[in-house]
Amino acid sequence: MTQLQAAWFIARKDVSYLLRRRETILWTFLMPIVFFYFIGTVTGGFGPSSDRRDALALRGGRDGGFVVDEIVRRLEAQKYEVVRPDTDQAFAKFARRLTIPDPTPPYATFTAAVLAGQRQTLTLDAGGDPLTGNYDQVRVARAVFEVVADLAVVRMNGQAPAPEAFAALAAMPHPLQLSVSSAGRRLVPPLGFAQAVPGTLVMFTMLVLLTSGAVSLVVERDQGLLRRLASTPISPGAIVLGKWTGRMILGLVQIAFAVVAGSVLFGMQWGSALPMVAVVLVGWAGFSAGLAILVANIARTPAQTAGLGVLATQVLAALGGCWWPIEITPPWMQKLALVLPTGWAMNALHKLVNFGDPPAAAIPHVVALFAGALVLGWLGARVFKYQ
Repeated sequence: MTQLQAAWFIARKDVSYLLRRRETILWTFLMPIVFFYFIGTVTGGFGPSSDRRDALALRGGRDGGFVVDEIVRRLEAQKYEVVRPDTDQAFAKFARRLTIPDPTPPYATFTAAVLAGQRQTLTLDAGGDPLTGNYDQVRVARAVFEVVADLAVVRMNGQAPAPEAFAALAAMPHPLQLSVSSAGRRLVPPLGFAQAVPGTLVMFTMLVLLTSGAVSLVVERDQGLLRRLASTPISPGAIVLGKWTGRMILGLVQIAFAVVAGSVLFGMQWGSALPMVAVVLVGWAGFSAGLAILVANIARTPAQTAGLGVLATQVLAALGGCWWPIEITPPWMQKLALVLPTGWAMNALHKLVNFGDPPAAAIPHVVALFAGALVLGWLGARVFKYQ
């Protein structure tokens, strides 16, 4: 048996043992899906959603005629859920409030006043964040202007303004179609599952390797299994290579599962540069495996190893952009992420997956990850303890 064959034998046995452990199964295959769903659902609420409707309280115009009905219909088309509170107190509780003025004599309804050419002023109180308020003003103004424009078209066609005229106008084919597409690379930070799936993948790969992967090595040392392995004709280099390879394979198994689960269960799109994405993830698995070997030889007990692994993972995940898009953090934190391994992986994935950059944009990150994996592997071999 050659030394490479011996290293492969050790790697296969380690992977087989690790994948049979209940805690490894839990944190490799079950918990990532839970975190995908939880973090993706929570952070998805920070951005626009095609299915979400914002509540808009409407006061006035209850029997205002078909013009009010048309305004309500256009508001609903703008993703509003129009609510008519019964009291002023209930109306005041809504974050978005729209008031339609009552008609003035001699007009009996809001529609009659509009058709007579009397100026009517609708009042919107959006409150809250100024940016959100501006967005609400645009949506409400669009709904109102659409009604005004349709009313002008109806009159230009010589028709009497009526619900039937508006319905006929809506049923007409529209020869002018507007196609909207991005004019350049995306600049908006990813939210929802676009952030949660890569971030959780990076975090859990490191977490599993620094806990299950490193702790198992400490247990083998405490039980004398490494001493028995050292007494065999297998060279120390082959032993370290086998241990590193086994943990890298475990990381690749978790990455592959997370990629498939994220795509099938949560509709994650990995972009057009999928081969480079795969290279980045392989580099991340190699880096995490090397770090696991190093941590296992620094810590003295399984409890120390697990504690150090969890602490290191949580700190690096938070500062590297696994929990939230690093693009939304202060500039100093974005610069800090670029010197952290989690930041290398996440920045590369964001560029390739979310921002549409070419594969060459991730080359520095790949070089850093593979170089880090080699350095950690060398350090792990230098400090490797058999007892």
